[in-house]
Amino acid sequence: MSTTTTPAGPSAPKGQPQRAETNGPAGQPGHKPLVELTSATVRFCGDSGDGMQLAGTQLTNTSALAGNDIATFPDFPAEIRAPRGTKAGVSGFQIQFASTEIFTPGDRVDALVAMNPAALVTNLADLNPGGALIINRDAFDEKGLKQAGYETNPLEDGSLKSYRLFPVDMTRMTRLAVESQGLGTKESDRCRNFFAMGLAFWLYNRSLEPTLRYIDEKFGKRPAVAEANRLALKAGYNFGETTEALPSQYFVPAARLKSGHYTNIMGNTALAWGLMAAAKLSGRDLFLGSYPITPASDILHELAKHKEFGVRTFQAEDEIAAVTSAIGAAYGGAMGITTTSGPGVALKQEAIGLAIMTELPILIINVQRGGPSTGLPTKTEQADLLQAIYGRNGESPLPVIAARSPADCFDVAQEAWRIATRFMVPVMLLTDGYIANGSEPWLVPDFNKLPKIEVKHPGPIAEGETFMPYARDEYLARPWALPGTPGLMHRIGGLEKQDITGNVSYDPLNHEHMVRLRQQKVDNVALAIPKQEVSGPPKGKLLVVSWGGTYGACLTAVQHAQSQGLAVAHAHLRYLNPFPSNMGELLKSYDKVMVAELNLGQLNMLLRAKYMVDTVGYNKVQGRPFSVAELVAQINELVK
Repeated sequence: MSTTTTPAGPSAPKGQPQRAETNGPAGQPGHKPLVELTSATVRFCGDSGDGMQLAGTQLTNTSALAGNDIATFPDFPAEIRAPRGTKAGVSGFQIQFASTEIFTPGDRVDALVAMNPAALVTNLADLNPGGALIINRDAFDEKGLKQAGYETNPLEDGSLKSYRLFPVDMTRMTRLAVESQGLGTKESDRCRNFFAMGLAFWLYNRSLEPTLRYIDEKFGKRPAVAEANRLALKAGYNFGETTEALPSQYFVPAARLKSGHYTNIMGNTALAWGLMAAAKLSGRDLFLGSYPITPASDILHELAKHKEFGVRTFQAEDEIAAVTSAIGAAYGGAMGITTTSGPGVALKQEAIGLAIMTELPILIINVQRGGPSTGLPTKTEQADLLQAIYGRNGESPLPVIAARSPADCFDVAQEAWRIATRFMVPVMLLTDGYIANGSEPWLVPDFNKLPKIEVKHPGPIAEGETFMPYARDEYLARPWALPGTPGLMHRIGGLEKQDITGNVSYDPLNHEHMVRLRQQKVDNVALAIPKQEVSGPPKGKLLVVSWGGTYGACLTAVQHAQSQGLAVAHAHLRYLNPFPSNMGELLKSYDKVMVAELNLGQLNMLLRAKYMVDTVGYNKVQGRPFSVAELVAQINELVK
């Protein structure tokens, strides 16, 4: 084995010593040098029907099995049936896999696999100079170039000279590889993504075995299609091994993660599993009333698979029916949940007010997307915060919490239900498209070690006594009475209630009293949540505040600033209404406060209004997450 200093990948930062070997730990035979990397970022892009999500998912799963830390960013087209070959129909999947802990899918990519001209033109700007550019040359015909807006062929006009260009006849070679299976041209061409997978697997020294098993499971009932996909996958791998165009392979060693059993998990899946765990931990049956909407639908799909765990799912005819069915389930003593995105929350708001008035514990899950109206249904945004806190008629307070990453969704689901049942209040749980569709390794917990969620129901009362449905405990929570319990007959509804008795009341003073009481109950949540923590010095030049899916990029940027000796800290908020009890003190401990969010400054406005601190907003509304580089630049500017 020889050691050399090489770039960390097809386009890695300079100055990172690496090791070149003749054979890698994966045991793949080969004659080309194997270069060790600390991390690699790869993006597949093509038409929405080209299977780019599958290609990225398989590379993700294979990298997870290899022990890497991973983070992914699927990017879907907004239009379901955009014309083939157009920029509107481009689909992409980005993955970063590393031998160290990472928190983002990478700013820029080291290797870009583009299946057609439209995919190239919409993704090229994110490829690092000197990066590997693998192109399906067969798609660069006159029609494809015209649809993408090219006047000349970029493979021939020298415009790609700053990249390591590898044009590959993927369509032709895929057809040759699968011709023995007797498939038609369209079915043969659908195997191109497996050819691209095989080539990427060779480039990064990945085992084919997990994907071969996937093919057997997915296409086992169609032997010819299964064999064609296997042949295409192996053809792509063998092409990488035999072509002289690709001079070396790359290898990312396993990461040193905390010991235990891991699985690769997406945000929506983790949220569904967290909801099921919360139901079991509280001894409740789980009921989900939902109307399908991007990007929240996968929560419904996942929960519908698990009826054996006491899960009941209802695909309602509209958003109003979805939330009111959840309220009905909560009235009956079940864990009532509804899932949606921002447009669906708008339709649910009157019924959410009913849940606030009746003081029933339900969870409203908003997987945020770009707006307004239909907006950018497949892109991420954080612009529903004010809607979550203030979007209902009247004084209608409820707690709002947000997940920070795909794996964190599992924990946040349980925390939301813990708050809802402890305070007898509906809780809004925010994620976003970036979290919902992204994935990362998740350390599977021991269920028996998860903290129980204690739920109390009043028992029968003695003859002659009167049940008071709006009596309060020390947190101002009212009793959760189950229908049918002897002596607990009571009435709840949308009309204002008299304190303690629950009778309908039109008394002005009682109304103000109840409004203030419901607000105080939500404020009391601050007594039962942790104080806000910071990553970095407890005081200094700058505090970076973030929430939701911006966690990884902000944390990475702050760590970079700290490595440069800057007195910068990071505070990521899970609890958005109410804020943690020490939030005001924390904000005043730094010379400057930067609030980074994917909207025009909603959290920033709330913090400034409540704590009278001159915070600085850093905002982006492009349907894309922050890059670490742009955050680092802003941090440096503010510290100066």
